[in-house]
Amino acid sequence: MSERVTVTAAEVARLAGVGRAAVSNWRRRHEDFPAPAGGTDASPLFALAEVEEWLRSQGKLTAANQRDWLWPHFDALGDRDRMGQTVAAVGARCLQLTAEGATHLSPPDLPAVPDPALVDRAVEVARAEGPYETFEFLRGRWLDTHVRQISATPAELAELMTALALPEKPGDAPPDVLTVLDPACGTGTLLSTALHRGAGRPGGDAPRRPVALLGQESDPTCAALAAVRLAFEHRALADSGPAPAIRVGDTLRQDAFPDVRADAVVCNPPFNERDWGHDELSWDDRWAYGLPPRTESEIAWVQHALARLRPGGTAVLLMPPAAASRRAGRRIRSALLQRGALRAVVALPPGAAPPHGVALHLWVLRSPGTAPAPDSLLLVDAAGAQAAAHPAAPADGRTGPDWPTVHRAVLDAWREFEERGEQLADRPGGHRAVRIIDLLDDEVDLTPARHIPHGGVAAGETPDIQGRLAELGAALQGALSLTGELQPLASPSAAAPAAGGPVVTVGDLLRGGHLTLHTGTAAHQPLIREGEAPPGAVPVLSAADVLAGAAPSGWLPAAEVDPAWPATRPGDVVVAVAPHLAATRVAGPGVVVLGPQVHALRPDPAALDPWFLAGSLRSRANVRQAGTHASTTSRVDLRRMQLLRLPPAEQRRYGAAFQRLDSFERALTAAAAVGTDLVHSLTDALAAGALPPDAEG
Repeated sequence: MSERVTVTAAEVARLAGVGRAAVSNWRRRHEDFPAPAGGTDASPLFALAEVEEWLRSQGKLTAANQRDWLWPHFDALGDRDRMGQTVAAVGARCLQLTAEGATHLSPPDLPAVPDPALVDRAVEVARAEGPYETFEFLRGRWLDTHVRQISATPAELAELMTALALPEKPGDAPPDVLTVLDPACGTGTLLSTALHRGAGRPGGDAPRRPVALLGQESDPTCAALAAVRLAFEHRALADSGPAPAIRVGDTLRQDAFPDVRADAVVCNPPFNERDWGHDELSWDDRWAYGLPPRTESEIAWVQHALARLRPGGTAVLLMPPAAASRRAGRRIRSALLQRGALRAVVALPPGAAPPHGVALHLWVLRSPGTAPAPDSLLLVDAAGAQAAAHPAAPADGRTGPDWPTVHRAVLDAWREFEERGEQLADRPGGHRAVRIIDLLDDEVDLTPARHIPHGGVAAGETPDIQGRLAELGAALQGALSLTGELQPLASPSAAAPAAGGPVVTVGDLLRGGHLTLHTGTAAHQPLIREGEAPPGAVPVLSAADVLAGAAPSGWLPAAEVDPAWPATRPGDVVVAVAPHLAATRVAGPGVVVLGPQVHALRPDPAALDPWFLAGSLRSRANVRQAGTHASTTSRVDLRRMQLLRLPPAEQRRYGAAFQRLDSFERALTAAAAVGTDLVHSLTDALAAGALPPDAEG
């Protein structure tokens, strides 16, 4: 198979476990290095078989992960579906390597395998490196390769949607099996999250219960991957209910589950479809709230979800913001409100899911039962919950959602609304329970920002400007006081003996036993993010937490923590890397479990100062030279990062300076946050007439 497979120089570097510069040096210094087999002068391609043979002859063939060598063969298949179908076939064979695995794979039947020999090779790798791990590696690489063609639901958004959809209190759920349906399931992220939440750890005081997963997807390749993925995860959870059932087909035109009445529906449907079946479905019995207009395909998905719920069941759908205000859909929005089917509309921050530039909405719906229709709708505006950019991040303004804040804001408001209804106290800029009668005007505009007062200034209320000024002054004072301590660092000095001195890489230190590397796992997913962590709970640190300089955003009950999971010890250097960025922190007392893509470097205290190590790894120059530069998005190789080779006493001097810089950065961040809050409060107070324009601070 290798004879027809080619790889780029960047892929050669990754396979050999070196930087791309090393490959360039090999090409210049070794006449027997394989000649390009294609590509261009600027971006040559090399025959994988020749590269493998040359590395072996030079003694440079490391015991690298076999899966890395496997992937170029899949990439060579070229076509998206051929590649994905082969990955699914590998997964199906890998299932058979596990006990009773074949009994857990439900239809659809997998497509014909384009390359049976490649499947056989992948299965052999799976025997050595784990069936599930091999399938997930291949599935992840397939998703990364075709990310622009597949609208995947991010894990954090899936957690939020399933938390809203699945009941948490004992008695809310049926006593036997919890049925969850996703009528546009993609590769199965929402169903996977629902499975773990329902059967593994529902959160709060909810009972553990079996979960029946039902999914339909029009893309056969995505459906096949979802079927294998969910079969693996179902197999890993004992007593988790019947095997998942994934069907292929157009849900609106050919519903695979017409008789199902699910306890919950979660769905990220396709947006802005014009050919969704408007004409042939005009008399469909799912349109209980009115025939969806031709231009309102999303409203058709809403009504499909409601039609597949049991009375009292909950559906959560991701929606484009225009669906809350378009004139074409106002009649159906009015019917949804009047009959109590639409319970909440949540505005998410931009970047929550594709398309990333749009602040999407969540609609929370409930199939009307025998209870009286509610008299209010919950509106939540979390669109402003953007994560603060890390100080070392590129200054291009790009930030992602602050998911811990979004989870708390949405779930706390939903729980309180469920208990209090219209009596829910307004939170300016956050949430509001709006009387349905007040929404039934000519527009029926349900956009949260149009109904929630912002800025925290209620009518007749004067904000505590003096208090905010005092708070800001204290924060700035603290930051400025540290400036004096940093002055010696900024002063010119001729004594810089380490400049240009010898360096050592993290890889060298690992091989020499001066460091040990511990990498976080996804075995504990999903986390509990809502509510206050109880005493004894164990925090879990995500890569997003480290990159944002934030505290752990999730937690687990102590009884659920496996001692084998990687966790921090005092003095560990915790590292998370992103394109062009590395963030570090030195672990303090207490146990913190490491999440996926979070690393803990545990130094030998006799050889390495932790603050010296943490500060060195944050260097922008260090990050640049450790980048793989395999594509337009550089990946940082932790093992290639460097630090000066210094004696312990000198390390401690540098470490103390790095620690002062860390304290200064934290103080500046806090002061900036308070200052921004003050500016917004003053602006809102002036705009609302709650503060005279000539007020003296």
